[in-house]
Amino acid sequence: MTYRPETSARPFTSSDVERIAQDVVAEVERVVVGKRETIELVLIGVLAGGHVLLEDVPGLAKTLIVRSLARVLGLETSRIQFTPDLMPADVTGSGVFDQRRGELTFRPGPVFANLVLGDEINRAPPKTQSALLEAMQEGQVTVDGNTHLLPSPFAVVATQNPIEYEGTYPLPEAQLDRFLLRIPVGYPDRDAEWDVIRRRAERGQEQLDLAQVADARTVLSLREAVERVELSEPVGRYLVDVVRATRSLAGVEVGASPRGSLALLLSTRARAALQGRDFVLPDDIKALAVACLAHRLTLLPDLWLRGSRPEDLVFQCLDSVPVPVADDQ
Repeated sequence: MTYRPETSARPFTSSDVERIAQDVVAEVERVVVGKRETIELVLIGVLAGGHVLLEDVPGLAKTLIVRSLARVLGLETSRIQFTPDLMPADVTGSGVFDQRRGELTFRPGPVFANLVLGDEINRAPPKTQSALLEAMQEGQVTVDGNTHLLPSPFAVVATQNPIEYEGTYPLPEAQLDRFLLRIPVGYPDRDAEWDVIRRRAERGQEQLDLAQVADARTVLSLREAVERVELSEPVGRYLVDVVRATRSLAGVEVGASPRGSLALLLSTRARAALQGRDFVLPDDIKALAVACLAHRLTLLPDLWLRGSRPEDLVFQCLDSVPVPVADDQ
């Protein structure tokens, strides 16, 4: 069944978001085994109107998750394979001279899609990486002085390998800050890995056709439902205090900016809706703080030398900030 907003006489509610999201995740899980939490996090990023960075070693289904989710959501998708020789025009598009009309016409690049897969984004030089900055922040690109709006909905899901550094260009802070969530994929457990092997052996073919559960208009309606999720003042102040705590930690050169606070707001509302709630709980903030904030921290060199990780520091902030009691929510 494909959910479409025109089949309903009322706007989508949080209960609708929960039901549709469950169907989407269940369909993706037909090919991506043992990664339900990761699938849900990517879906949270898309429904929150943000962008997602999937980070882990090769072979953990990062690309498969994105392609499968785009298929099930019914979104027009494109893939950009980032390489050292990739140019900004290869991403955004460029002007092409039309001999018949005697003028330049704009030929859109692969960034003109609902869901853009940026594969191995750290293999392209900074000049090419920066071609995505305007698109990710403003939903448009400027080429030859002309501004072109990107389709709606629009989301970038990029992948990178954090282990291999030869021939790579680390993402600058400004680029990392554009990602709503940074998600490690991780290895499957023993049972999940056996399930991958078993399903492939029984299927007898590499590819598996997935059913379309939604379309672009449905995703926009789901985003509208997420925007109606409420944030009470006590929970909102708790969110702000968690983010502000990252700026006063010893050894942290740069803490999370107000953009980090907004990212946590957007993602926690999407998580609440996926669970059928129209209000945010402190548990939503605890669940998403690391994915929203860790990649926005810049540590001093001595902390890196001691093996400290930004993720550990975010957990430290969560432990230090008092949680609002139920009567205050």
